[in-house]
Amino acid sequence: MTKIAVRSFSTENAGKLAGIGLHPTLARILSARGVREPAELATELPGLLPPAAMKGIDHAATYLADAIAAGRRLLIVADYDCDGATACAVGVRGLRMLGARIDYIVPNRFEYGYGLTPEIVALAAKQQPDVIVTVDNGIASVDGVAAANALGIDVVVTDHHLPGDQLPEAAVIVNPNQPGCEFPSKNLAGVGVMFYVLLALRAELRRRGVFDAQSQPRLDTLLDLVALGTVADVVKLDSNNRILVAQGLKRMRAGRMHAGVAALFRAAGREATRANTFDLGFGVGPRLNAAGRLADMSLGIECLLTDDANRAWEIAQELDGMNRERRDIEAGMQQEALQILEFTFAPGDEDTIKGSGRSIPGFHLRDALDLVSKRHPGLLKKFGGHAMAAGLTLGADSFGQFMEAFEAVGREWLSDEQLARVIETDGDIEDACFSPEFVSLLEQQVWGQGFPAPTFCGEFDVLRQSVLKGKHLKLQLGRGSQRFDAIWFNHANSLGASALVAYRLDNNTFNGITRVQMVIEHAQ
Repeated sequence: MTKIAVRSFSTENAGKLAGIGLHPTLARILSARGVREPAELATELPGLLPPAAMKGIDHAATYLADAIAAGRRLLIVADYDCDGATACAVGVRGLRMLGARIDYIVPNRFEYGYGLTPEIVALAAKQQPDVIVTVDNGIASVDGVAAANALGIDVVVTDHHLPGDQLPEAAVIVNPNQPGCEFPSKNLAGVGVMFYVLLALRAELRRRGVFDAQSQPRLDTLLDLVALGTVADVVKLDSNNRILVAQGLKRMRAGRMHAGVAALFRAAGREATRANTFDLGFGVGPRLNAAGRLADMSLGIECLLTDDANRAWEIAQELDGMNRERRDIEAGMQQEALQILEFTFAPGDEDTIKGSGRSIPGFHLRDALDLVSKRHPGLLKKFGGHAMAAGLTLGADSFGQFMEAFEAVGREWLSDEQLARVIETDGDIEDACFSPEFVSLLEQQVWGQGFPAPTFCGEFDVLRQSVLKGKHLKLQLGRGSQRFDAIWFNHANSLGASALVAYRLDNNTFNGITRVQMVIEHAQ
């Protein structure tokens, strides 16, 4: 069942926002997303929360500054998704700017699994590092950190995932979600945490006289990578994350992005000059993720680290091919899953199986696994993640028990209403909002997880309809004397004479002329 709902909003807050000159409809939309004050719409870097509030970050800055001064060898151990790849690239590029001797490795997910495992430590040790720096992982790597310590290798953990009951005995831990951390935003992606570490480290090196304000490296050049990883990891775009993403998008639109990011835009058929979060989440990010899912994320990281535009384009084309293969595989898996209607895990090592999942609003996936673990001690060998995504390992013979335990939590926490598909909209809008200028106003905002792009709804007459390419419904809708072009992708069933339509607005440019198009999400 699908329901169309209308978000509530504060007329008082909408009035405050309109009072600073915002379009009244945009002010209403922002108010419906919890924006109360104009200051919450800041997109410039001075509006970022200061690093000092993050637990462990001052220690990380002094530790890394000492390591750089001593010429110690640093090695980043990355995760194999888009957040991990961008965090690795930001770490490598940023630490090199600041004078570090730095290299990286990324586990092949099929051989080593996730995180800083003892096996990865053994692999890393072959490069003889003095310090391992984790990015987007490590907070749950108790055994891996112990293995590194036993070899005399220090570990600096930078992560954003929720910790377990026991923290690893690392030299330094920086994670806004660790116990006792008072950093106001708990929503940084792994790449955001690494960027913050670099900010703190640069400040420490400036304090030591290594740089002054004029000669210090420009860390803002890394923000296209920070934006990409933040959006692709589907973390909540709170006001702090929106600043990071807005600044990254600004660089992309101005053509001041890294060669690999530019090449990925080209491979995705997207215009970087009009870059938005949709492009990052559904165009660029999946092509980078494909490397970690089908092969080795080191290829994706190379794409982000090379400054050779030709090499970046070669890699981007290879990643695009992998993404097409991934989509074909997933389409086949989806069909098979629909036939089986069972949750499927992949085989792991030593009679284990591994699974990962995404959640729905209102169901905290990592907390659900934690409750299963507490109710059934020993059932889950490992688990971790956050509200919307998590993964776990369990014995192959324990799947039945896990399924029953997990479904029990689902029945307790979820109502029929939560399980129904609800399309939240911002209600109806005036006909005057169907203009390229208003759509451009919407495009200038940073939308994403926890701050969704506007969707509207209204009653329309169905004047004309036809099917394109056998699967897309092309329509002309009417209201009074107004006529509106619309398309419903991947939906070929015709509508009646009128319909309640939930839709997004998009600027569609053809032959140099820009017209507004309604992109239908649902109609009834």
